[in-house]
Amino acid sequence: MTSIPKSKLFVALHFFGLSSALLAVLFVINNFLIFSFGAPGFVNTLHLGGMMGVPASKSEYSNGAFLLGIAQTALIFGAVIYSAYRAIAGHDLRNDASWVDWFSAYLVRAAFWAVFIVGLVDAALSFLRVEGLHKAVFGELIGAAIALPSDRGLYIHLPLILLSALIAIRDKSVSLIWLALLVVVSEFLIVIARFIYGYEQTFMGDLVRFWYAALFLFASAYTLKEDGHVRVDVLYAGLKRRTKSVLNIIGVIAFGIPLCWLILTRGMWGKSSIINSPMLNFETSMSGFGMYIKYLMAAFLIVFALSMIFQFTAYLFKSMADIEENISDDEVSEEAVI
Repeated sequence: MTSIPKSKLFVALHFFGLSSALLAVLFVINNFLIFSFGAPGFVNTLHLGGMMGVPASKSEYSNGAFLLGIAQTALIFGAVIYSAYRAIAGHDLRNDASWVDWFSAYLVRAAFWAVFIVGLVDAALSFLRVEGLHKAVFGELIGAAIALPSDRGLYIHLPLILLSALIAIRDKSVSLIWLALLVVVSEFLIVIARFIYGYEQTFMGDLVRFWYAALFLFASAYTLKEDGHVRVDVLYAGLKRRTKSVLNIIGVIAFGIPLCWLILTRGMWGKSSIINSPMLNFETSMSGFGMYIKYLMAAFLIVFALSMIFQFTAYLFKSMADIEENISDDEVSEEAVI
């Protein structure tokens, strides 16, 4: 589709949406580098380079950490410049909406496979540990490592998450409906085990909560993509397409994207923040004999915020494109029929 010249307002909104989405990903990556590898981060790198008028000693960081800081800074400037280029050069809004939408869907697919595989594996390991079979099956050394949250997270959960990311590249469907089935099946097994066999353990309930929390948070972006969220405004359905698009733009700019950034900044700004703290400490349940996935449930908020900010951005671009192309309600109905 040939690009249509955009107004200055739409150029600014195009830049705002794309830069917000890209910087959100970099914020999460930089957060991981700062608190896991001691990277200085964007602001401290500028201090070290003398670019903010606040001198800092490079001896505070190793050479490797300082190089990471330079890479962090370069990526942030690169994201801003790329976003400005896409907006000012007049690139097609629907094309940008398409690949932004694809990334949101990919993130949700990868998260689905991660919670599915990690949930099954960790539940099996927790069962072996509760019954005292983990050392008999894996030996003393590996059995002892399985009992440690940090070792299980680094050497079992992390490889499974990377495997899930690879599976999501080939799997093009969004399989969230299976999470609903898994929640029902796991709850059914708890009922059977408790009332027929008199067997109940903490990890069984943990698995249900793990999958249910994933279903609730991961499905939000997919539901937004399908326009399936319930709208409280009863007047919206009767409005013209252009008016709907204007309201969608206002909603995304004023509420949608700021909400996602609030979740990310509030939860990941410091080492003791509500998302960072459980993740960095591989936090587990208080019982000690449940699944070791509580820290991953904190990470669900990251997946939620990132997938929603990309889906909101795609929603923004599509609404802007509808206004630019003067799409009417009749044209939308014809497209739906086709």
